[in-house]
Amino acid sequence: MNEKSESKESVSEAVEAPRRIAGLIEKIKESADNLAKDNTSRGDLKILSRSLRELRHAFKIFAPYRSHRKVTVFGSARTPEDHPAYKQAVDFGRAMADNKWFVVTGAAAGIMEAGHVGAGRDYSMGLNILLPFEQDTNPVIAGDPKLVHMKYFFTRKLMFVKESHAMCLLPGGFGTLDEGLEVLTLLQTGKRDMVPVVFLDEPGGEYWKHFEEFLKSKLLGQGMISPEDRSLYMITDSVKEAVEEILGFFKVYHSMRFVRDDLVFRLNEPLDEEMLEELNSRFADILTGGRFRQRKALSAERDEPELADLPRLVFRFNRHDLGRLRQLVNTINGRQA
Repeated sequence: MNEKSESKESVSEAVEAPRRIAGLIEKIKESADNLAKDNTSRGDLKILSRSLRELRHAFKIFAPYRSHRKVTVFGSARTPEDHPAYKQAVDFGRAMADNKWFVVTGAAAGIMEAGHVGAGRDYSMGLNILLPFEQDTNPVIAGDPKLVHMKYFFTRKLMFVKESHAMCLLPGGFGTLDEGLEVLTLLQTGKRDMVPVVFLDEPGGEYWKHFEEFLKSKLLGQGMISPEDRSLYMITDSVKEAVEEILGFFKVYHSMRFVRDDLVFRLNEPLDEEMLEELNSRFADILTGGRFRQRKALSAERDEPELADLPRLVFRFNRHDLGRLRQLVNTINGRQA
């Protein structure tokens, strides 16, 4: 492609981007108008209205931090300060902040507070749920402009998953299990880009070991998940291992994006020919055709100019073997698949 053609494409993209945004806003307005035609009940309208307002505000708060890496920490709000899991969360939050990562939590007490205590106010972000009990905002994040209050769990969970680049789960109750299993479901079904998920126990703890025993004996044992699905998460009782798992995930791999039939991996550094041949040999089973190939940014990625200089690994992914896709990321990063 010559410079003249590239210039024309850049102008075309600059013109088309605002049009696409205007078109999406028009569709939102159209849907709102159709609600009146559908005789939608007042209760349903209240849910839609509040959800849209909550998400608009949350998008606005998180927008300035989109280029910063963030890890979401889940865990019980009832964990006391003298519990080993609380200290574990403090140490994890501190270690991630030391690596310039933001720590996102539900902003309440227990494990959520501990993550913020470790990260400190400057590297803390919060998504607080409005409940009639046990959900006061912790003092680290209270009053901070990086704190969002939300009424609905489903809008809150969307923000947790959408805005974070990694997940760390410490022991918790129904909410923690719900959040962890939803993340694994989204990864397994391809509804969420690949991110590292770490189940972090207290030193010597067995909470997540028992969880994995259930996954292996019931889900895997009865054919409800595949062996490769176990690559989607890591279980450890070591903060050092948890941090290494998350940071190591982004050693070479940077991010991903689908462009029509191609899956594009953006990389922090190019792969050598030996690695490329290894990928084509070991992971041909996840391709619908062709081979793994390296190239520059695709023209469809012009809306992300900050990533334009990163090398790409482009391939036709079958959109089915997500556990194998995680193993591919591990191999690219020089880690055991």
